[in-house]
Amino acid sequence: MVEWIISDCPVGYPAALSFMEARVADIAAGRAGECVWLLEHPPLYTAGISARAADLHDPDRLPVFTAGRGGQYTYHGPGQRVAYVMLDLNRRGRDIRAFVSRLEEWVIATLAAFGVTGLTHPDRVGVWVARPDKAPLADGTPREDKIAAIGIRLRRWVSFHGIAINLDPDLAHYDGIVPCGIAGHGVTSLVDLGLPVSMSELDAALNMHFCRTFTDPSTLESAAARL
Repeated sequence: MVEWIISDCPVGYPAALSFMEARVADIAAGRAGECVWLLEHPPLYTAGISARAADLHDPDRLPVFTAGRGGQYTYHGPGQRVAYVMLDLNRRGRDIRAFVSRLEEWVIATLAAFGVTGLTHPDRVGVWVARPDKAPLADGTPREDKIAAIGIRLRRWVSFHGIAINLDPDLAHYDGIVPCGIAGHGVTSLVDLGLPVSMSELDAALNMHFCRTFTDPSTLESAAARL
């Protein structure tokens, strides 16, 4: 059984990290089941293990936390749905690339529920959307904007951290970093694309497509637990 938790109020990053650390240890030890935690953070930046100091343009703008996950700098804040996935890859197959691909498939299927075509690229982490309405890059490359970030960590083959989908965050905060170390392309959200999606609608789509992507629906608990 995969437990789903939804936090109604923003969760501080240290508290979220402490919860994940404890839950991952319990999953690895067989004391707890797998878990997906949906939440929002207060405005902050996190630095992955590949973060470059030069990519933090405005270090005094928001609190900065060391994440320990893969990837570089990213922004979290209200209006962004973070889904932390604590899943046991000992049972699901010890294949990191396949797991990341599953996360990408999950995000793309969720976006498709709202008529958005998500794109992935081998040289660009995350999920992107084409922006033919915007000018191409200087080299003629068509403009794409990032709509979802992906960053995970494994401990004893149990995953934590996860994905973040932009519903309606303050996109101006991305100006303080080079998001995921990728310059040139922009950042967008569902509302920025003209889609007034509610957080509850996004949560429902995430739940439905997690069932379809990761597990048989009959073994998945309803997203009813709330913190």
